[in-house]
Amino acid sequence: MKVLKVVIVLVFMSQFVLGETINVREMGAKGDGKTIDTKAIQAAVDKCAETGGKVLLTGGTFLTGTIFLKSNVTLVVEKGAVVLGSLNLEDYPINKFGFNNLNTSRVNRALIYASGMTNVGIEGSGIIDGQGGSFVQALKLVRPFLLWFKECKKVNVEKIELRNSAMWMQYYVHCEDVRISDIKVFNHGNSNNDMLDIDGCRNVIIDGVIGDTDDDGITFKSMDTCINENIIVSNCIIGSHCNGLKFGTETTGGFRNVTITNCVIRSSVVDSVDSGCREGTSGISLEIVDGGIMENINISNIMIDGPRVPLFVRLGNRARKYYSEAPQPPIGQMKNIRISNITARSSKTIIGIAILGIPGGLIEQISLSGIKLILPGGGSREDAMFLVPENIDRYPDASEFGGFGRFSSCGLYARHVKGLVLSDINFEFLEKDARPLMFFDDVHNSKIRDITVSENHLFEKYKIEKNCKNLIIQDKQ
Repeated sequence: MKVLKVVIVLVFMSQFVLGETINVREMGAKGDGKTIDTKAIQAAVDKCAETGGKVLLTGGTFLTGTIFLKSNVTLVVEKGAVVLGSLNLEDYPINKFGFNNLNTSRVNRALIYASGMTNVGIEGSGIIDGQGGSFVQALKLVRPFLLWFKECKKVNVEKIELRNSAMWMQYYVHCEDVRISDIKVFNHGNSNNDMLDIDGCRNVIIDGVIGDTDDDGITFKSMDTCINENIIVSNCIIGSHCNGLKFGTETTGGFRNVTITNCVIRSSVVDSVDSGCREGTSGISLEIVDGGIMENINISNIMIDGPRVPLFVRLGNRARKYYSEAPQPPIGQMKNIRISNITARSSKTIIGIAILGIPGGLIEQISLSGIKLILPGGGSREDAMFLVPENIDRYPDASEFGGFGRFSSCGLYARHVKGLVLSDINFEFLEKDARPLMFFDDVHNSKIRDITVSENHLFEKYKIEKNCKNLIIQDKQ
């Protein structure tokens, strides 16, 4: 019995110690917005890491350089507290990647940084502001991320408000078991202002993110051979001048087993544009261009309001190496992609959906169903004669293919595709359009049914090139 009592007491003491909370003011932080509090905050993190627990920031503005998070430590920024990034670049020491990655020699500083840590995170209803607009844009290679988690496990970021990074707002690379939930993001402080970047991570849940950004919104990258896999994105609201949801452009490893659902993608609320365009370039962009694989992607229940091209799918062959001695990437693969229940209104475009493979690189088994597109229209017969360029090795963006100027079809353009399934798709045009609704080039073993179009469409519904095979159309209209 005495042994049992001792065990119970030890367990209780262990739980109490692991739940220790250290207020940074106890370590000498001023929180006056003028004093550099880096040493005091770091001292609190280091002390907390001895047993595990929380580092608390309350009621003040804490000016700081890089904070190095440690295992079993959660940084808590309470409502009314602000973490403010220092304007002195020397307060952001260089951190090494430790592996080959396209970012290895490009960006290596951050306001909050964790490397190789376990059970680490940030929470609270306060604000972390990087003051990114104070950094010179030309210093791309040294501008710091706001958050950077590298090779960490059990990462949790929740309820925090993130503002004005000098570079990407959040960069998670080679991490496992990541949860990002109920955060707010506003990122219009500089160029390269992505909202959220996931690179080579496994087991990721992104839920309830509300954000507005100058560059890409929720972005999946693959800057080396690590694949992004087992990812769920849900209940997010994304405003962007570029791509709302994006896979790419870097794709060396690729993307596998990703589900995205119940999200709204809209134009940014900010008029001034550094990257992209006022309306946003694309709602959803799926890209494989540096080798790699994209498979088992399920996107459903998405509202897109404003971006110029609602859906852009691209298999290209830019074939960029992720380091100079790396093997030359082959043509990648895109297969087993399902997109359903999408409602999209484009404010300024001449194409709704572009699905573009390349000769010798077919996009395979992609299905679109339950989609309603409201498009400006206005295309002419002259536009219908436009030859959409292959641009095999170009940067993958809808604007590179005529999408912001001329395009030979008004609703959907599919080229170099095998196993395309289109069903229950409705196109509505606000102005009269004289181009084919859909254009098919080198499309094989595919089925199209239940396609409807408004009366403002004036010309043929389908234009099918001679190199298409086994293309079945079942149309009621």
